[in-house]
Formats: sequence, C-alpha cells, structure tokens
Amino acid sequence: MIRFEAANFSLDCAAPDGQPARSITGLACPWNVTTTDSSGTRVMFMPGALSEGGRAPKLIEGHDLSKIRGLVTERVNTSDGMMFTAKLADTRDATDTLELLKMGAIDAVSVGVVPTKFKFDQAGTMVVEAADWHELSLVAIPAFESARIESVTASAPDDEQPEPTPQPESENEMTEPIEAAAPAIIPTPALPAEPRKAFSMPSAAEYIVKFAAGGSEFAEFNAKIKAAAPDVITTDTPGVLPEPIVGSVFSQLDPVRPFVSAIGTRALPAGGATFRRPVITVYPVAAEQASQNTAVNATTMTIANNDVQKVTFGNYVTLSEQDIDWTDPNSVAIVVNQLGIAYGQATNEYAIDECYTSITQTQAWDSTVPQDMISGIYGAAATIASTTNRLPTHLVVSPTVWGNLGSLVDDSNRPLFATVNPMNAPGSMQAGSFNGNPLGLNIVVDKDCPGSFIGHMAGAAAGFEFYEQQRGAISIDVPSILGRTIAWRGYVAAFTPAPDLLVKFV
Repeated sequence: MIRFEAANFSLDCAAPDGQPARSITGLACPWNVTTTDSSGTRVMFMPGALSEGGRAPKLIEGHDLSKIRGLVTERVNTSDGMMFTAKLADTRDATDTLELLKMGAIDAVSVGVVPTKFKFDQAGTMVVEAADWHELSLVAIPAFESARIESVTASAPDDEQPEPTPQPESENEMTEPIEAAAPAIIPTPALPAEPRKAFSMPSAAEYIVKFAAGGSEFAEFNAKIKAAAPDVITTDTPGVLPEPIVGSVFSQLDPVRPFVSAIGTRALPAGGATFRRPVITVYPVAAEQASQNTAVNATTMTIANNDVQKVTFGNYVTLSEQDIDWTDPNSVAIVVNQLGIAYGQATNEYAIDECYTSITQTQAWDSTVPQDMISGIYGAAATIASTTNRLPTHLVVSPTVWGNLGSLVDDSNRPLFATVNPMNAPGSMQAGSFNGNPLGLNIVVDKDCPGSFIGHMAGAAAGFEFYEQQRGAISIDVPSILGRTIAWRGYVAAFTPAPDLLVKFV
C-alpha cells in the first residue's frame, strides 16, 4: 500500500440549493513529484497512474479503514495530478470531521493505493505507472508544507444548531505535537489466482479490498482462507504481527540491479528451452579494383547461429494460517516484495558473472596508482578500438575499486576525480553517489562484480546481451498441510556476441 501526501485543496460545505454540500475538492496526487516514504523508499507517480474510472475510493481518516467518513464522487486527471471531489456522509462522525475541516484542524489529504505496474530507476526510486486507488484519507499534517486548505465556506440548515467547540481551560493546556506522517510504501505486485475447485486464496490487493469492505462480507471471506504450514510460523515474522511496532520492517535486500540496469534487458523469446542468436563470424572485404573492366575483389561472409540456453530463477515460501490471520494484511505484500527483490539480486549476479567469464582480452592496471589506472583504461580502450573501431562505454567495478578511484589524488593532493569539476579534471565522482564518469566512462558499481572490466555495452552493437522474462509472483494452496505457498520466478539468458568489445583488468 502506498500512502502519498497530496497538495492543497479547498472546502465547500454548502450547495447552491441551501442544503449542506458536505464535500471537499482538491489535488489527491501530483505527477512527477519524488518523495520518500516512512521506510526510506523513494517513490514517484507518473502522469495517469491513477484512473478516473473504477470503484470509487472511500473517504476515511488517517488511513484507518474503521473510520469511513464518505466517498470520492469525482476524479479528474489533469497535467498536474489527479483532482478529486469527495462527499462526507450524513453521520455524526462525519459531521465531527466536517467541523475539524472547517476550523482548519484537518487540512490535507493522502491517497491509499496498491501499485499494479511499477519499476525502479537507477537511483532506486519506485516509479509507479499504474495503481488501484482504494481510499483517500483526511490528515492533520501533510508531508509537504504546501498541503493546506486554501479556503473554507460553510453553512448548515436552519434547524441544525452547531455544537459549541470546547475551549481549553487555560493557555497552559497544550497537546503533544503531532508528527507529519511521511508516505509509506510497500510495493504490492498482484498475485495471479490459481484455478481450483474450492475457494482460491486471494492476492494481497484482493485481501485489502475485502478488509476495507468490512462487516459480514470480510468475516465470510476470511473464514474461507485456509493456509497453515510449518515452513513459516508466527515467530518467523514478528515484524508484521499486530503489536506495538516502531518503524517498518527492516530489510537489507536492495531492489536495485546495478549491472542489469546499466546494460538493459532484452525480450526473451517465449518458445523453446533455447533460442538462436545469429552472429557474423567472417566479414566481407573490399579492395581497390586493379583496372577498369576487371573483376573486383572476391569475398565471402559467414553467419553463425549460436544456441543460447534459457535458465530459470525463483524462490518460494509457505505461510501458515496463523501467520496470515494474526498479522497485518500487508504481511503478504512484504513477503512477495522480498521474494521479488531476492530474485532480482540473483539474476543480477548471474548476468555479471556470465559477462565477466566470457571476456578473453586482458589489460594490466592498478586502481590505486593514478598513472597506472589511466594507462590501463586507455590501453583497454585501444585494444577494443584496434579490431572494432569502437570505444568502451562502461567501466564495471566493485565497491572496493570504486573507493580506490575516488581516493586518487594528483601530485598536489587534489582529488583526481573531483566532485566539482575543475577545467582539467578527467571526470568526476562523489562519495554520496555511485554515478560518475571517470575518463568519460559510465561507471557501474556492483557488489557482485567478480573483477573490474571495461567494454562497449550500449546500443544494438553491445558486446554483451542479457535476456529476461519475469513471470512474477504465483500463489498456490496446499490443502494437505493447510498451507499457502507463494513463489516468484522468471527466465533469463546471457550471450556475448562480440568478446572483442570487452576487456577485463588483471
């Protein structure tokens, strides 16, 4: 569930016919704005990520589904973001909320969505391209200072007398300060439902929708869920049990795949355990014509068909009935998210290992000595250009080598790759970012790197290719043990069509 603080909105409490309108209008979610949620994840919504159609989101307080106050009645997609109009119900609780809105005690909104299409960019930002919008929350303090109500216009029927607003007995009566609630993000890929004769376990998104409905509908739905297995018990997931918890579930798994993100992925053919990749092995040769009316140079060309083997990566976990029923509904989303991240790390390590082991050309260098480092890189670039007329585009190193490069200084103890470029700098690097361009190369820093290497790895003529077909999450009931198995899987393949475009450092 993503909870994202919105921008300013206005309040209209009276309709033209004199009846109380009890509605609010404003911007629910801005486009192309990056922020950080409470778990430290950066998130940004692309234009059109939220739909104007579908089931109307519920209007609630503080992302608490037990405090439903109304319904979103209108959604308009603009160039700035998703605009909304929401109507408050004619209930005592909603009336109390309306009074807080009128006096400005509640002056911001926050959307609650489940992402259905998203990706992570190189900076680790979760870019949401599509999401199901389930609720709109009223909040007192927004994550953005600009998220305030601009104007309030209120009126009530003649027979409705407003209740007096309690006043503090003295100026010394003060409440505890309320901290601004930062957006909270847990990516929730949809779990494909598996066909079966009996009741099928829901996806995380379906569970949340039923939970939001509440009442007998949720009670009946929850009673049908049967999943109990010894693989994962309640003691294995204390971070998602409904106990007093400070902060979100901590995880050291990094969703970023540095090497794969740098070189890009290609679509994996659907059929067959292998596929063919044609490569020219003998190129035609042109020569000067000896004289007029004589034959030009006779030549030949050979194209080899290379069989590329597909491999499968995946993982799974089995949840118990107690673990599902006694934990927060987001526990399933957390499990799915961690399975997906683990898959991404494994495939990234596979890609970089396959690339490194396929390199046959070598170049001596020393990343701790400026002169040796520069001569090594230029020597490797010359090796690549001597047979291909191409130059390297990427330098792939481990964090240790990256630290060596950033520590290099000249004879006057000035950083060789300065953070702020002087006129004579051969590139720039900084300790707070893996982005850099030593000697004009795109540096790729990856903890899985088995050794430093350089190569032309951009565009159609790249020296290394990585293919992938992500199959995503799958969930299956195990009736014999009353369990629920959730797995994440995908197919990948690696191929080096031009080894002479790559050089490893030794």
